[in-house]
Amino acid sequence: MVTRRNFLFQVSALSAGSLLMPTIMKASGMEDKMGVQLYSFRDEMLNDPIETLKQIANIGIKEIETARSSKGHYYGLKPEEMKKICDDLGMNLKSGHVHLDDAWEKTMNEAVVSGQEYLICSSMPSKGQNVDNYKKVAESFNKAGEACKALNLKFGYHNHDYEFDSEGGEVLYDILLKNTDPSLVHMELDLGWVITAGKDPLEYFENYPGRFPLWHLKDMNLAKKESTEFGKGGLDIKKMLAYKKASGVKHIFIEQEEYAKSPLESMEYNMKYLKGLS
Repeated sequence: MVTRRNFLFQVSALSAGSLLMPTIMKASGMEDKMGVQLYSFRDEMLNDPIETLKQIANIGIKEIETARSSKGHYYGLKPEEMKKICDDLGMNLKSGHVHLDDAWEKTMNEAVVSGQEYLICSSMPSKGQNVDNYKKVAESFNKAGEACKALNLKFGYHNHDYEFDSEGGEVLYDILLKNTDPSLVHMELDLGWVITAGKDPLEYFENYPGRFPLWHLKDMNLAKKESTEFGKGGLDIKKMLAYKKASGVKHIFIEQEEYAKSPLESMEYNMKYLKGLS
């Protein structure tokens, strides 16, 4: 069992010596794997996906997570085309946001062809902010995880803020965690939405160690409840990265939905911010 004392000791050991960001990034391998959720470039990807991917590659992004769009999961491209473009640009198509719906079998088959590892359900598949619904959803997630595992894929879930509502003293997101098989359901923790809900990601790293192999690294303007460039919002990014090992994260995707100027300029700003942390 991971006690609070052991957890904090683990983090202290991780942070001991120097907390310079290049050291943290190098030690964890993160400098080679920083990714982006393509919803950050949603309009650009629909208009010109190839040129947009080139621009993303040019600023040092190494991993890609797609998002369902009006042109499908790969922005009008075939899954094999998306894979080849990413490969040619030195990027890895790692994950994709999808819906758990009647087209689920097709979605899984496309993912196999694309070569991606994760399929992430991007929102709750059924309505009902109550414990009973979340238990039913957890059961459906376990089944989806089994189906993905049979195809050498990994299934997961991405949170917003509403999952942190409570019923009868129970946080609904915790219901998902407690009723899903960790080997079948891989949680992608959106750190921005966690703090928007008034929760602390570090408490989840402590209480559910190793449950979050994917992150959305997203800074949030808490007053407006919208995303912003790194360092301008309420997320302590440096602290989050110091707790990376304790959380079990393997893949970090930057996501930003609102911008000071343009998606590319915001993403360039975010990458420079990460490199400049000390």
